[in-house]
Amino acid sequence: MGLSNKENRSVSEMIRHNKRKGSSTQIIEKLVPYFLLFCGIISILTTIGIVFTLLVETFTFFNRVPFIEFITSKEWLPFYTGEDASYGIWPLVAGTLLITGIAMIVAVPIGIGSAIYLSEYASQRTRQIIKPVLEVLAGIPTIVYGFFALTFVTPILRTFIDGVMIYNALSAGLVVGIMIIPMIASLSEDAMNSVPNSIRDGAYAMGATKFEVATKIVLPAAMSGIIASVVLGISRAIGETMIVAVAAGSSPKATLDPTESIQTMTAYIVQVSLGDAGYGTTIYYSIYAVGMTLFVFTLIMNLLAQYISKRFREVY
Repeated sequence: MGLSNKENRSVSEMIRHNKRKGSSTQIIEKLVPYFLLFCGIISILTTIGIVFTLLVETFTFFNRVPFIEFITSKEWLPFYTGEDASYGIWPLVAGTLLITGIAMIVAVPIGIGSAIYLSEYASQRTRQIIKPVLEVLAGIPTIVYGFFALTFVTPILRTFIDGVMIYNALSAGLVVGIMIIPMIASLSEDAMNSVPNSIRDGAYAMGATKFEVATKIVLPAAMSGIIASVVLGISRAIGETMIVAVAAGSSPKATLDPTESIQTMTAYIVQVSLGDAGYGTTIYYSIYAVGMTLFVFTLIMNLLAQYISKRFREVY
């Protein structure tokens, strides 16, 4: 009966019926682009607001402290009073780069080695076990890493290396490197998996061994993604806060000795933010100048990662 009524409708009646039925769907289809546009605008405005606030407060700091002193002085002594106070950023930059260098020495070989194993050697079963373990490492809160560095890694280092201070750059750098390993391993493995199997099969057909295929075929073909993952890892190490705040100390020094206590840019911001300076003081505004320096460093790293990714991308 229902079928006969439907057959008796004219084409125009059927079109009107379908339009009424689909009116709610059409409304949703029209609203979705506006909602997504609104989300995008919110993200852009938030970023603009953050950068604007950072610029305004940094400008206030440089009205009180000469920019030349900030970039040339080798002493960071903001808590001194009067003329003894000094705002040279280099000790904080040196501490940040020292931590980053140690971290990358740990993270790059282990991360890329893990990626090669997962991509070229591991069975599907093994990959299903190891990858979640790496992802668990990435999900551990950094404050936990910080106390791991202070209470576990540092005592071991003090057992084998003379002169290691309780708060030191070595243990903090090592643990920051451990924290970055999952990022480099995961991104590098994705880059290696994007290499077509036909290239591997061609190499095997020419008599190449599995190691030769991994190191001479897959690794060069995925180099753009691997380098981008390393650069992003460097950016992550520069911006790390809690591990260095807990384990590296708060002694701003322009030193390359990893056994000494140092202070990074992020650790200084944490120190002041905890209430060591009053609102409106020069010390208060100094955290924005340090934050702006940190922002420039990470921005350069991210732009470099994007450039490398585009410049050396292999299209198959």
